[in-house]
Amino acid sequence: MTGMSGSSRVTVRPIAESEFEGVLPLIAGYQRFYQADPDEARNRDFFRRFLEPSDDGLLLGAWREGELVGFATLYWTFSSTRAAEVAVMNDLFVADGVRGRGIGLALIEASAAAARARGCAHLEWLTHVDNRRAQRLYEQLPTERSAWFGYEIEL
Repeated sequence: MTGMSGSSRVTVRPIAESEFEGVLPLIAGYQRFYQADPDEARNRDFFRRFLEPSDDGLLLGAWREGELVGFATLYWTFSSTRAAEVAVMNDLFVADGVRGRGIGLALIEASAAAARARGCAHLEWLTHVDNRRAQRLYEQLPTERSAWFGYEIEL
């Protein structure tokens, strides 16, 4: 999967086992962005489950000029109201310094393509209400903003 962004080429594809260690710093950056405390050992164990092939999901990487600069994690799950399998793009992250260059869009397009190929009914994701930069990107797409509130119980 390849996309054009200005004059630079972005390639998005599943992260291979041999590339897995290279995505861990991006995952930690994503977690810090959302004020979480990264744990490399836990991340290694958790995110490895999304390497292709996986019934849990898919870990996509975005490369620009040969450098891994972003990732998206898809979770394969279900919708009771649709009675169908759906994909949740649980994580979407582009490295600081290369944002605004089409990498996030390329990751979203690749995520939608992967979900479509799997036969999912739709692709969904959440973002923090204060993440205006991401919302500007999402609102350029043929998306619908949902009206659901999220609730959490710490266990």
